[in-house]
Amino acid sequence: MPGFTTDAILLRKIEYGDHDFIISFLTESKGKISVIAKNAKKSIKRFSGALDLFSVNYIHCTFPKKKKDGLIILSQADFENGFVNIRYDVFKTAYASFWVELIHFWLEEDKVQSGLYDLLLFSLDALNAGILSKEVLSLLFQIRFMSLSGFSPNIENCDICKTPVDLIEQKSIRFDFKEGRIICQNCVKRRSKYGMTVSKGTLKQLVWINNSDISRADRMKFSNFAIKEGEMLLEAFIPFHMGRDFKSLQFLKRLRQEK
Repeated sequence: MPGFTTDAILLRKIEYGDHDFIISFLTESKGKISVIAKNAKKSIKRFSGALDLFSVNYIHCTFPKKKKDGLIILSQADFENGFVNIRYDVFKTAYASFWVELIHFWLEEDKVQSGLYDLLLFSLDALNAGILSKEVLSLLFQIRFMSLSGFSPNIENCDICKTPVDLIEQKSIRFDFKEGRIICQNCVKRRSKYGMTVSKGTLKQLVWINNSDISRADRMKFSNFAIKEGEMLLEAFIPFHMGRDFKSLQFLKRLRQEK
C-alpha cells in the first residue's frame, strides 16, 4: 500500500472505539497530521512505548484503500525519545503539555511546519536535559511560536510613534491584547480594557530571546520579576488571540499557586 515515513512528535491521542486511537502528530516533513492507530490498545509489539504524549517516533503510515478522505493509517511507530526526565517531573510535564496543546489547536492539517517542529523538538530536548529553567524555556517557546505562526505581537517599538522600546522614557509600557502591540504613554489616548502594563526591562528581554540564535539559549538570564511578568503577558495574550482556554495551562497555573 502507498504511504510515507517521517519523524513525528505526538500532540494528542484520543480513544476511538474499543481498540483504536486517533492521534495527532507534528511531523518533520508533512506538518500536523491525524492518523488512526488500529488495534493499538492490543498491539504491544507495533506501538510499545511509542504512543505517549510528546514522544518522538519514526512513524510508518499508509493511505486508506477504500475511502480517499478517510484517516491515514498508522501502521508502525518506532520509538525514538520519550523524554523520561520530563515525565517524572509534574511541572515539566505541565509545560510540555501546554506547548503541544498550543500547536495542536493552532495548526492546520497537512502544511509543512519545519520551523515549529524544530522549535518543539529543541524545547522538549532542553526541558528534558535541564539546560535552561523551565520558566525561561517556556517564554522562549511561546514568543517564537507566535513569530513562526504569524501572529507575533509588536513589542519592539510603540506602534503609533515608532519609538524603540529602549528609547521610551517611561519604565512601564501598555500592551494592548486586542491590537497585539505596545503603546507608549505619550500615544495612549484611551486605555483598552484588554491589556496590561509591562516593564520595559521585561519587553527588552522577550525581544532578545525572540531574535537571538536559539543555540545561545543557555545564556538567557531572567530575573524572577521578569519571568513572572513575561508569563503573565504571554499566557494571557496567546489564549486571548486564539480565542480559547487551554486545559494544560490552567493546570500549570494551579501548580504554581500550590507551590
